[in-house]
Amino acid sequence: MQAELLLAEDCRYQAFYCEENVWWLCQAPALAALPRFVLFISNPQRRVGMWAQRAGREGEPVLWDYHVVLLTAEPWLVWDLDTLLGWPMPASDYLRLSFRDPAPQLAPCFRTIDGEKLLKTFRSNRAHMRSADGSWNAPPPAWPAPGAKDQAPNLMRFIDFEDRAIGGEVLDLTSLREKLDGPP
Repeated sequence: MQAELLLAEDCRYQAFYCEENVWWLCQAPALAALPRFVLFISNPQRRVGMWAQRAGREGEPVLWDYHVVLLTAEPWLVWDLDTLLGWPMPASDYLRLSFRDPAPQLAPCFRTIDGEKLLKTFRSNRAHMRSADGSWNAPPPAWPAPGAKDQAPNLMRFIDFEDRAIGGEVLDLTSLREKLDGPP
């Protein structure tokens, strides 16, 4: 299957579990030949304004604590199962339409992680999706959580942009746009 034939409806998807959706998407055979990078989107306030998201109201941004998408190269495309913009979307258009003139406190930061590295290192126990009483904030996916059960979860490390040891490159919106204007 070629990348352009990969349909969103053929991908694993669970609302509010973008990191797991992208973990599975990163493994899609149709994308295997492409350079793949995972973008963790957040900021120090853990409050990023994103437009054109399924969870939002028309004409208003969604305020995510974090969001995760897949970025492929040659050409640069964003694969976001939560966007209303298109599948896949040219990265320059996605960034322009998803982050419309953000207020400084809602401006995104990005951690880019090589897709293969993420597949080998990412672990989640879904604890971030539980309330204090143990109930789910959103229904969990039917599939098992990514990573070995005997290893500590590390999702929060990927969205902590001060944590350099987890790897990847941390960029602001302008720097990411400049990076995508160059070679992969």
